[in-house]
Amino acid sequence: MSAPETLLVTGAAGFIGARFVESCNARGVPIVSVDSRDAFASRPEHAHLDFGTLLDIDELEGWLSAPRQELSGVVHMGAISATTELDESLLKRFNVDYSKMVWNAARRLGVPCIYASSAAVYGDGSLGFDDADALVPRLRPLNPYGESKRRFDLWALEEAAAARTPPAWAGFRFFNVYGFGERHKGGMASVVLHGYDQVKAKGEIRLFESHREGIAHGHQSRDFVDVSDAIEAVWFALKRPVTAGIYNVGTGKARTFLDLAKAVFASLAAPERIVFVPTPEGIRERYQYLTEAKMERLRAQGFTKKPVSLEDGVDWYVRRLEAGTG
Repeated sequence: MSAPETLLVTGAAGFIGARFVESCNARGVPIVSVDSRDAFASRPEHAHLDFGTLLDIDELEGWLSAPRQELSGVVHMGAISATTELDESLLKRFNVDYSKMVWNAARRLGVPCIYASSAAVYGDGSLGFDDADALVPRLRPLNPYGESKRRFDLWALEEAAAARTPPAWAGFRFFNVYGFGERHKGGMASVVLHGYDQVKAKGEIRLFESHREGIAHGHQSRDFVDVSDAIEAVWFALKRPVTAGIYNVGTGKARTFLDLAKAVFASLAAPERIVFVPTPEGIRERYQYLTEAKMERLRAQGFTKKPVSLEDGVDWYVRRLEAGTG
């Protein structure tokens, strides 16, 4: 795909979506932004952004069906992203059926489509974190959110096998993305933000105890990804485009929550004080103890950006929070 002219961005008032909008503003790329009207109006951290043409979620299908100027691509970041959401009918509506509508519109309009999948599809990691398409039918996510993402991945691959796709497409399984602009996520925001708030309020960071033999408290691990790396992966796919398929987006190296907490304390020049609390029983059986992206597939496409280190990413984020813009 050549340099985009007008991009459609769903989930534009969300975390990764808003950062992508910010990158479009910096590049001078016009956009059509889709999200709930309330989201656009209620998030002060987005006040500096130019969202271009605004559409409510329920307006998109009709807008796409009407004659209008050509789009040059679709970046579909919109979804219910709460891993604690248990309403499967709601997840099917927004994470599966709505995504099918967006995909089919991109196909009809003849424009590339990039969509957000999730590392939640990998479940407990017992099958590893390989983004080979053949593995998708065997994956068993730990929660309905992860299953909704797996179902759309599987549908996309079935459509590809039947040659019913946009002219170029890619799904990105984002691992644990953190960074500026996630406060609206509340309990689903990253531990970086929660840790920052806890240090400022009480001088401590609370982490979950481990309930798995052989894993010490705080040594539960994630592939923590700075949001800037996620945005660069999207632009990379839009520009090339990449070979159609589903790709991991992470650093390729898991780090512990203890590492993350220490990075927050270091950025604040505050003494380390970590308190371990029991993992809530409601999520204990669905809790991932390890995520670590295999990045070979995306690297083989030519994505050579060196990932932001956890320490650098946390420090940059904390500085923006300290400046009062987070």
